[in-house]
Amino acid sequence: METVIKVNGMMCNHCKAQVEKVCKAVPGVDDAVVDLQAKTVTVTGRADIAAVKQAITDADYEVVE
Repeated sequence: METVIKVNGMMCNHCKAQVEKVCKAVPGVDDAVVDLQAKTVTVTGRADIAAVKQAITDADYEVVE
């Protein structure tokens, strides 16, 4: 399963790496790839998307609903 989540607050490669890291730490996430220009993260796997969004929020980024 692939889910695209819009995220505000990512501006550089450090932000990209941080968001990918916290997403991949959620159980069930197989991969997470950030597109800085689109301000999105594409998450693949069978993770609870609410848990992924919470991990992004906990890392001080804003999930856009």
